[in-house]
Amino acid sequence: MLWLKTFHILFVMSWMAGIFYLPRIFVHFVEGQAADQEVDRLAIMAKKLYGFMTIMMMIAIGTGLWLWLGFGFSGGWIHVKLLFVVLMLVYHFWCKARVKEMQQGRLDHGGLFYRWMNELPLVLTIVILIMVVVKPF
Repeated sequence: MLWLKTFHILFVMSWMAGIFYLPRIFVHFVEGQAADQEVDRLAIMAKKLYGFMTIMMMIAIGTGLWLWLGFGFSGGWIHVKLLFVVLMLVYHFWCKARVKEMQQGRLDHGGLFYRWMNELPLVLTIVILIMVVVKPF
């Protein structure tokens, strides 16, 4: 089970790397458009990064379910953790919609909005880590 935990953590880290970086691409895209810069490459980067992080997400979820089956479902902390993992999945698919918008050459908000949205997965991650490590209840 320790090997499984190791791989789960590795794939979660890889997924989070993408989750943390993709909104920065959104920021550069909208600010580049506003400055009349070429942003097509950013749309390509976003699409490729989203594909990579989706693969990492699927493996992270798969190994997480495997761990859940191995260790069981006990304690209130796991309910909170799973809620925040679901919220992270919602954020992941929100990013997908933004990537699709980029492919059409537009994003509907400004750089400040995407900067703030870039902070949301950090908050979710902090709560998930506290639940997993501290297990407060």
